[in-house]
Amino acid sequence: MVSGPSLDETAYVREGATQTAVKILVVGHFAVGKTTFIGAISEIQPLTTEETMTRAAESVDDLKGVQGKTTTTVAMDFGRLTISDRVVLYLFGTPGQQRFVQMWEDMARGALGALVLVDPERLADSFAVIDLIEQYGLDYAIAVNHFDGSPLRDEMALREALDLLDDTPVVTCDARDERSSAEALITLVRHLQDRAH
Repeated sequence: MVSGPSLDETAYVREGATQTAVKILVVGHFAVGKTTFIGAISEIQPLTTEETMTRAAESVDDLKGVQGKTTTTVAMDFGRLTISDRVVLYLFGTPGQQRFVQMWEDMARGALGALVLVDPERLADSFAVIDLIEQYGLDYAIAVNHFDGSPLRDEMALREALDLLDDTPVVTCDARDERSSAEALITLVRHLQDRAH
């Protein structure tokens, strides 16, 4: 079920501003915190497509290492963050399960870049996500979602484990925290600006 505000043509543009819309994907494997990230940082009530997980999903979604997850994104999440009078980021969160990958092609169309959320305890789950982002030719940054009680990982070890290029930014964030999430997005935007010059 889709939740969120009722919309008109001005619902997602700040009044009086002449803005350039920049589409950013927030991606990552199943249960890494994409919906939480967008909810923490969006300046509007985010549009979500969270549904209760069913017993049928238990046989296809790997819940190992995931505690207390009862809902999952079945289409996308959407939020907005205005970073200046001229630039507004439109954030599209993708579902993390393999069975929803067919939606990624449409979501990637027109995107300037992607923020890849990573769980340091499940790095191998990020390989397929990074492969897809590279397949679509999107520049990206890695945001390591630091969960409660998880140890901080050495950046060089993370880079090696994920086989990242030297110029791919890696930051640590807490997807529940607005400031931390904003810093991760700012890192991505700066990377995209550098790549454009």
